[in-house]
Amino acid sequence: MRQAMDTLTVKTRGLGLTEITQEVRRVLASAAIGTGLVTVYCTHTSASLLIQENADGDVQRDLQAFFRRLVPEGDSLFIHTTEGPDDMPAHVKAALTQTSLAIPVNEGHMTLGAWQGNYVFEHRTAPHTRRIVVQVIGE
Repeated sequence: MRQAMDTLTVKTRGLGLTEITQEVRRVLASAAIGTGLVTVYCTHTSASLLIQENADGDVQRDLQAFFRRLVPEGDSLFIHTTEGPDDMPAHVKAALTQTSLAIPVNEGHMTLGAWQGNYVFEHRTAPHTRRIVVQVIGE
């Protein structure tokens, strides 16, 4: 059993999804593991990770619209506003999604579906630089 680890630096444009599938594939290829598991981990509390459709941009726009409606900025429920009105909603959105992905590896490739990609889901309004850890384990 072998393993490899790398950290991606992902610059987001603010609210929205940033695809990182190719970057994860590069880490997997350099690990030279044929069968195993790749884990992708977001080291932040106001961004998350998704496996989502990468063929139609409307899917991403609809997801963003849904989360804006589900967790709006300026809700009087939130008392944590020190970092701005988008911060606490960003924490809630991250809690409702996921901060890690586990993807099986077969014949050196992630077993993603035809229209699936790996995404960083930025929940803050301003652009951020996010650290994403990728670990590969297998044979």
